[in-house]
Amino acid sequence: MTVAVLSGGVGGARFLRGVVGVVDPGNVSIVGNVADDIEVLGLHVSPDLDSILYTLAGLGDEERGWGRADETWHALETVAQLGGESWFRLGDRDLGLHLVRTELLRAGVPLSEATERIAHAVGLEAALLPATDDPLRTFVETPAGTFPFQTWFVGRGHRDEVDAVHFAGAPEARPAPGVLEALEEADVILIAPSNPYVSIWPILAIAPIRAALERRRVPCVAVSPLVGGKAVKGPADRMLARLAGGTTPMHVGQCYEESDEESAQPRDVHAVATDTLMTDADAARRLASAALGAAMRLA
Repeated sequence: MTVAVLSGGVGGARFLRGVVGVVDPGNVSIVGNVADDIEVLGLHVSPDLDSILYTLAGLGDEERGWGRADETWHALETVAQLGGESWFRLGDRDLGLHLVRTELLRAGVPLSEATERIAHAVGLEAALLPATDDPLRTFVETPAGTFPFQTWFVGRGHRDEVDAVHFAGAPEARPAPGVLEALEEADVILIAPSNPYVSIWPILAIAPIRAALERRRVPCVAVSPLVGGKAVKGPADRMLARLAGGTTPMHVGQCYEESDEESAQPRDVHAVATDTLMTDADAARRLASAALGAAMRLA
């Protein structure tokens, strides 16, 4: 079985750990969101790609839920002492990855190739594919103004309610090498339990990727990022309540499918009830198995 997964960061990474626990990692391709990318202290940071990389390589901080395990913060402490920007938390081990990535990008290496080199260096078996090599950035419209994603999410603690999101660079963005092939050759396509608006929509904003999903002939299963209508972490529930009108699986499904105007129910969508709370690796594997099982029943 070959599997392609559209994924954001933390929640998506935990789900992907389950996927590679039940499917040969060499048969898994991950299309990762890059619209959250940001330049910090002159370094190119790809938070969602890095969360996936660290989690699948066994390098992530399980307790904190993001970043490297056994992290120290001496460099950032020095930055703060010198009056530099320290609001975006970068640990010392994490900085090593960003230094290598930035050096490669400045040498003209595209993000997809830089990601492949880094993934190979840490022993990642699954294919980690940035959605695009082109500039693509999420902006969030709120009553307090419009902000770049990380300014809203990290700098302002995502306290502002969201009225709309848009993706600068989307009309010009092209899929990174391997992305369309992964989608077209997959036996199953999964959408990870990531925030639909700011993790999955940026991927779908790249027109050829959305077109590839629309013309697919294989099952596609989207996992809700909410448990009992609530987000385990982050603002997904607040965003769905405000933008979609509710936090049920139906409302999540409406984020990905055209709806029947009379019923507001996405067409050709079959709901599957299962435990989606990923408390540990075993729970993530069970969720991945449930998603793949649902896909096989629909095949």
